[in-house]
Amino acid sequence: MKKTPLYKLDLDVYEETLENGLKIFVIPKSDANNIYATFSTDYGSRQNEFKLINTNQMIKVPDGIAHFLEHKLFEQKDQIDPFTFYSNSGTDCNANTSQYKTTYLFTGQNNFEENLNFLLDFVQEPYFTDENVLKEKGIIEQEIKMYKDDPIQTAYENILFNSFVNDPIRIPIAGTIDSIYKITKEDLYNCYNTFYHPSNMFVVITGNVEPKKTIEIIKKNQKKKNYEKVNDIVIKQYDEPDNVYKEKEVIIGNVTIPKVLMSYKFNIKDIDLDIKTIVNYIGIFVDMKIGPTSLFLEKLKEDKIVTDDIGFSIVKTNTHVLLVLEAETNFEDELIEKIDNEIKDLNFEENEFNRKKKTAISSCIYMSDNIYRLNSLVMNDLIDNKKFNPDIYKHYKNLNFEDFNKLINKLEFKNKSIYIVKSK
Repeated sequence: MKKTPLYKLDLDVYEETLENGLKIFVIPKSDANNIYATFSTDYGSRQNEFKLINTNQMIKVPDGIAHFLEHKLFEQKDQIDPFTFYSNSGTDCNANTSQYKTTYLFTGQNNFEENLNFLLDFVQEPYFTDENVLKEKGIIEQEIKMYKDDPIQTAYENILFNSFVNDPIRIPIAGTIDSIYKITKEDLYNCYNTFYHPSNMFVVITGNVEPKKTIEIIKKNQKKKNYEKVNDIVIKQYDEPDNVYKEKEVIIGNVTIPKVLMSYKFNIKDIDLDIKTIVNYIGIFVDMKIGPTSLFLEKLKEDKIVTDDIGFSIVKTNTHVLLVLEAETNFEDELIEKIDNEIKDLNFEENEFNRKKKTAISSCIYMSDNIYRLNSLVMNDLIDNKKFNPDIYKHYKNLNFEDFNKLINKLEFKNKSIYIVKSK
């Protein structure tokens, strides 16, 4: 067991990799009132074309299968329902699938050892039959239809689809109704056997736990299970162009005030910075230009062009970063033009950058007191960089105006997509 201090955050991370390859990270907080445990696989909706484990056979599986697989792992051969199991001890459990990973989790103070063993067991004991796979298709069909009734969710999915050309990140995480009805139990086992091997998974536990005892519980659990050594996972790499698939789309939707989404697609292949730093710099850039405290947003609100703040998110692939902006407005064309002009104005003051950097450092310190954000930080590092960097504080402290300026000036703002949802 390796112990590493989290610099300036008054915390330690305890780390161990087991013989079967499972990686464990424990960050104890004795003053926390809760425990948050996550069990994740480096497998999300993007990875739908890959080599079957220990073979040279490349296969393509139906879209939405990672999310489908997440659902099916909650159905156990012994008929014990995980939600019922956890609720009996006053513990919450859940799972989620993103484009990049799938995570199973519980949070609660009671019966920790029993709950941790159950989490490991139900994720590592798949039970797929033709009958239960067919039953799940109807359930997920209803879920997809529910998403379609949400204009914001639909708009976000469509801006991704219109922004990317080849990368499967453009496909909704849940897939489509057509794609999920193509899924078979054999497809599920192929994905499970490839991506749910312990060497492709990690456990992260934050909160009021004793690290040595926690790691021993996991070791004891894993010794009961036999896993053969496997080759590295091979996933198809996509040649993603810089241009967007569709530059503009306008639909009529069930909204009171029209919604505008804008995306800017940046090629990052020749940028000599890690993805975390790139995302942080782009985040600071957006905050400076159109964030809640910007003069630009203040003027938009004064002129009643927007009703609220401009939201943003950042989507990452191996070669590109997509910046997605979202706002409500009755003046779509005027807002789009104003945002585009503001975003493309690359004149910055260093003192303004330093103010935003201080805000990021403060957020980092605040994050260290939140077991859920701490857990997510470790998970995201493991997915993005394949390792956890304990120097969180130093990472933010090392952000500097010179590198920021170089990065932003390398970004090309010509590849963009606009998606508008007009009111009925």
